[in-house]
Amino acid sequence: MTYWSNRRAVIIGGSSGLGRALAEVLVDRGARVIVVARGQESLDQTVAPLAARGGDVHAMPADVTSAADVERLSITVHERWGGVDLVAHCAGRSMRGDAITTSPAKFQELWDLNFLSAVRVVQALTPDLLHQHSHIVLVGSLAGKCAPRYLGAYPTSKFPLAALAQQLRMELGPHGVHTLLVSPGPIAREDGSPRYADQTAGLPDAAARPGGGARLKAIDPTKLAKKILAACEARRPELVFPARTKLLFALAQLWPGFGDRILQKNARGK
Repeated sequence: MTYWSNRRAVIIGGSSGLGRALAEVLVDRGARVIVVARGQESLDQTVAPLAARGGDVHAMPADVTSAADVERLSITVHERWGGVDLVAHCAGRSMRGDAITTSPAKFQELWDLNFLSAVRVVQALTPDLLHQHSHIVLVGSLAGKCAPRYLGAYPTSKFPLAALAQQLRMELGPHGVHTLLVSPGPIAREDGSPRYADQTAGLPDAAARPGGGARLKAIDPTKLAKKILAACEARRPELVFPARTKLLFALAQLWPGFGDRILQKNARGK
């Protein structure tokens, strides 16, 4: 028996990357899991092997930028389980570009997916979360702590998750709901393929690299998933990974100019 045995978990964006790794670790630890993502094919590829080894896991196609889809998700969760123990919002997308030429429409698009969808999901599932051992996990980014160059609308779509997490801790904490903000660096891709090549014309070569060229090693998603679950068990308010970056964020808050210089120094292709 583990802490997660028979607990009910909903993983938003669970068909790839960190969300998929989190679903796999939860199933291995005996949790009941609903994996939510837009694509049916990728959902099937995630859920089928977990179910084949005996996992209590279900796929649900849904677009969490759609209020109707989120309402359908909440109804499904309530009818299936009558409550939920963990909601992890892992859906999101990065991009490349500079702040001046990134269109307002692109800012709105990423804001809707990376932030507002988390608001929709949490609001819809809160009635089933209101008990003493429930958890909300919001997956932000190191780019939600500091804003490096050439990430376009991505940092501004991740910064608000910190505010939402704090509000949820203050408002839902007294009702027993634990909220964890996760701020990770670049996460290793399953296929190791490059990204953003079509978005970096006119930008330094480093812009196409993970983290926009930040000097950070890509994170193993399974390792991070295990750290997230440990942080939930300890009911920690925040998980920053790698942990050494917390010093930069503290310095940047005290001395913004110094923080900017540190970011510049630690960027490849500066």
